[in-house]
Amino acid sequence: MNIVIDAFGGDNAPLEVIRGAIDAHRDFGVDITLVGDEKRIKKCAADNSLDISQLKIRHADTVIDICEEPTSIIKGRKDCSMAVGMQMLADGEGDAFVSAGSTGALVVGATFIVKRIKGIKRPALATVLPTATVPTMLLDSGANADCRPEMLVQFAIMGSAYMNKIMGVSSPKVGLANIGAEESKGRELELETYRQLKNAPVNFVGNIEARQIPLGDCDVVVTDGFSGNLLLKLYEGMGKFFSNELKTLLTRDMKSKLAAALVMGGVKEFKKKVDYTEHGGAPLLGTAKPVIKAHGSSNAKAFYNAVRQAKKFTETKVIDEITSALEAMKS
Repeated sequence: MNIVIDAFGGDNAPLEVIRGAIDAHRDFGVDITLVGDEKRIKKCAADNSLDISQLKIRHADTVIDICEEPTSIIKGRKDCSMAVGMQMLADGEGDAFVSAGSTGALVVGATFIVKRIKGIKRPALATVLPTATVPTMLLDSGANADCRPEMLVQFAIMGSAYMNKIMGVSSPKVGLANIGAEESKGRELELETYRQLKNAPVNFVGNIEARQIPLGDCDVVVTDGFSGNLLLKLYEGMGKFFSNELKTLLTRDMKSKLAAALVMGGVKEFKKKVDYTEHGGAPLLGTAKPVIKAHGSSNAKAFYNAVRQAKKFTETKVIDEITSALEAMKS
């Protein structure tokens, strides 16, 4: 298995990408191809005493900037590291692709270079969120600002397949993000989506309010990409807020520090639970081959876990499961 990684995607590229790739190759036994400026990759490795002899490199001339128009990846930026990496995936030179670069460019590139699963309207970013019980998947978390009801139904099908195959959840509970639990709540989008989800091949449990999501009331939360991204960013902000407040509480005086020593085990468990690097990235569900969007500020640990995630995504054949579910809807 060969995992292709955009070596210049993200705030900490290429150093943290290289470090994560080296560790992932060692622990997961997969081939890894770094895509980007070959001279810069080798210089970065040499400057930091990193042995990249076990990694492959595919040269790419440029890097697509986060501020550039996303469609430039299929126009003037076909030679950028992200585009070259996804073309490798489309051509069968890789089994999965990982990037922490521009989300917009990744979605456009995956749609037009890697292509979609037959029948899928739009691919969706699917982010795994920590909860009080088990992790919950939120989708779409930012790929499609405007959605139609049938797209949200497909998101539910894709999220259910992923949670079942990757996270081991039997018959995942699907909730529709809304401003109330009643069937009559929401915009026309939510009202029609609710009606369609009742007849979809998923375990639909009804509407779910934002305050219920952190409690783990369902396994998959579906919404449009605009609302989903707002939920995701608030979730991330509150996670940082609680972590900072907890640190302040446990270090403000000697009594607090003594108390901290007694509960440090629990504190470390909490920090691990809300640490995005543990999950690696968000799969772009709906593409014909596995694509993983890593967080823009990913470190070596995040890239390491993104490779682990990409490997499992490929091995468990989630895409085949999604395809089968779509075929079942037609019959």
